[in-house]
Amino acid sequence: MTTKRVLTVLAAAAALTVPAATTSTAAPAQAAACNGYVGLTFDDGPSGSTTRLLDALRQNGLRATMFNQGQNAAANPSLVRAQVTAGMWVANHSYTHPHLTRLSQAQIDSEISRTQQAVANAGGGTPKLFRPPYGETNATVKSVAARYGLTEIIWNVDSQDWNGASTDAIVQSVARLTNGQIILMHDWPANTLAAIPRIAQTLASRGLCAGTISPQTGRAVAP
Repeated sequence: MTTKRVLTVLAAAAALTVPAATTSTAAPAQAAACNGYVGLTFDDGPSGSTTRLLDALRQNGLRATMFNQGQNAAANPSLVRAQVTAGMWVANHSYTHPHLTRLSQAQIDSEISRTQQAVANAGGGTPKLFRPPYGETNATVKSVAARYGLTEIIWNVDSQDWNGASTDAIVQSVARLTNGQIILMHDWPANTLAAIPRIAQTLASRGLCAGTISPQTGRAVAP
């Protein structure tokens, strides 16, 4: 084989191997098997913090369920679409965040139905999950939610981010999650945003992955 031919063969081989190496190094850190799934949930969006939150979640390989207020979805449809584009699941958190157990059945119906419509109009699809504000519920709230095909989702662990919890405390609350469980967080606290990289590390160290919430069981499962 001539020298020129040898160089041509070597160049061709190099061209084939470089992309493979690039693909390998770009593989996500989550390639390891998941021993269980947990539900990361963020209430009260979309807001002025949503874009930064979505960027942090995406950069750290996390997916979450966004329990949106209907009034915020109606005011910020582009952010609802951004949630979907980032791989998040969009759910119903009432329209104006009232204490639903203090309202009439007609008022509860309005809160839930308007949010279903606002999320759908914004491009978030038709929610299948519903979280009552403050976790306050009763038979009437549950029956109205069920009428719209919604499964009520509360939480197993409260991060207390709404109550000024530190970034360390938020990360420690995530460390208490076990397979299938759900944690309450919020769209707006700065400490929650700061905690995202460490949340990802904490879950990975325990073999847990961020999953979706099953409308059938109300538990976190594989996406």
